[in-house]
Amino acid sequence: MKPKTYLAADLGASSGRVIAGKFDGEKIELEEFNRFDHSAIESSGNFIWNISELWQGIVKGLQIAVDKLDSPPASIGIDTWAVDFVLLDKSNKPLGDAVSYRDPRTDGMIEKALEILPRYDIFKHSGVQFMQINTLFQLLAIKRQNPELLNKAKSFLMIPDLFNWRLSGVKCNEFTNATTTQLFDPMLGQWSDYLLDTFGIPREMFLDIAQPCTDLGKLNMSEIPISGLSEMRVILPGTHDTASSVFSAPASGQLGVCDWCYICLGTWALVGVESLAPIMSQVVYDLNFTNEGGVGGTTRVLKNVTGLWLLQECRRTWNEQGRNLDWNEMNNLAQKATPLKSFIDPDDRTFLCPTDMPEAIKTFCRNSNQPVPQTEGEILRCVIDSVAIKLGQAVEMCEQITGVNINTIHIVGGGSKHQLLCQAIADAAAKPVLAGPVESTATGNIMSQAITAGDVADIEQAREIIRNSFKLIKFLPNNTNKNQWQQASGFIKNLKLNYKP
Repeated sequence: MKPKTYLAADLGASSGRVIAGKFDGEKIELEEFNRFDHSAIESSGNFIWNISELWQGIVKGLQIAVDKLDSPPASIGIDTWAVDFVLLDKSNKPLGDAVSYRDPRTDGMIEKALEILPRYDIFKHSGVQFMQINTLFQLLAIKRQNPELLNKAKSFLMIPDLFNWRLSGVKCNEFTNATTTQLFDPMLGQWSDYLLDTFGIPREMFLDIAQPCTDLGKLNMSEIPISGLSEMRVILPGTHDTASSVFSAPASGQLGVCDWCYICLGTWALVGVESLAPIMSQVVYDLNFTNEGGVGGTTRVLKNVTGLWLLQECRRTWNEQGRNLDWNEMNNLAQKATPLKSFIDPDDRTFLCPTDMPEAIKTFCRNSNQPVPQTEGEILRCVIDSVAIKLGQAVEMCEQITGVNINTIHIVGGGSKHQLLCQAIADAAAKPVLAGPVESTATGNIMSQAITAGDVADIEQAREIIRNSFKLIKFLPNNTNKNQWQQASGFIKNLKLNYKP
């Protein structure tokens, strides 16, 4: 085939990037055109996303693409994190800011929801893991604090839906992101009228569901005043970044066979299996797993575990204090520290949004009667060991849910570069790990566009192309300290949680 270039605007919770995927029919080659840091900012008492800054990052990436590429890109796809949204009024004006899932407005909202409807009833109509960040609890917070916003709302747009609307002029709710809200019924394949009615959330603001690999049409040039892009299409990938990331996992074999699992390792770590249908069993409910939509009609049966967030926040805090640490220096500090000495529960509410992450880690260890890590290396090693153990526990849960032994753990995303953590995960889970690709979300996004264009047949062929395109690193478990990891896992299970979701 004639080589084509697709653009992925991949917006994570701490950074954004616009990446070109150059595809020649056999391999894909990535080139980054714009990368920018961003984070939730405090405004009027809330933590909000700077939508204008994110939009400018997308537009700048498009301009660089036009300047650098020999021919215009064929299409663009947007993916972002899940659960957050913007409400529009009848004139398509935003009703307030895009509030971050880390905002404390959802404190206590799970308990308020359970006063209205029992926990299991919510699960059987949504199949979703209970986390206070979920869209359901954000909307309940709005209903209690600013009910007039819901009365005025005419459109509910999740973050990628908002950008896709601006790019194409088409408003819709993309499937993979919609399934994260705890308001979508995976068995019916549509918004849950039962949950919306029960919680008194207006049904009319929710839009039609659009599947990944939907062509939304040509770029809306009135929003993108860049010459040379008039023929570029706007394509829906899995707009939830995890959906695109899982799509890029370089697994071989039949789609939906659960003898491998994935860890999408970024700010969050998403651990799960790929299924051909939702799994709504008692075990899934008891283990607090979730059913989220995937590309190609698949379901991602997974658990959200805190990932690189703690490391990112430690680095931010130390650098604000003048340390100027990069990731290599942090890895070296952790490598020199004694492993398996102190532990935290990364999912404890203490670590959701502290002002000083290193101090929060010390306090947790002190309050749980453990050796308190003092040096930067000791704090980092505590985090790495603890995250690895939690991920290993989640892999074991995947086996409980499916009844199938996991043979390989595919670690995809930015965290796959973190070799110390990848090795720790292999040791904690006692299973081989295959790490890569690093830009997994952009890769899955781009391959969805290639499928939509008819240049790739299906997911199986896309994954074969991915295996041939990127270097993958294998980590084998170190059996010499297997007992130590097992003991540490038991210790973390018995840690008293401040937060029980």
